[in-house]
Amino acid sequence: MTIDTDAVADLIEAEVPDAVARVTAPRIHNDEDEDAHFAVVAVSPAFDGESLVDQHQLVYDAVGDHMTQSVHALEVQTYTPDAYAEHGNGDLDAELRDAGLLPAE
Repeated sequence: MTIDTDAVADLIEAEVPDAVARVTAPRIHNDEDEDAHFAVVAVSPAFDGESLVDQHQLVYDAVGDHMTQSVHALEVQTYTPDAYAEHGNGDLDAELRDAGLLPAE
């Protein structure tokens, strides 16, 4: 069973409250049956006050059974909106503004 980056992002955004997620596939395999490696950047106010381990667990829980079926590895970066504004690379700024998680420019 395979899953693509958009489907992984959709799972995270559906399960983590008010999340905006960007998912990439940093390791592409030649064998289409081989499990996929994904990298996730997720921003959510739900991460506020949670330990980094708990933040990552929220993302893993959102991906759910896919972690044992179609996702081999998940590299996770999580931010609250404030932390992303301070430390993020800016790639998600437009999506975060659209979601009301960053102030309008």
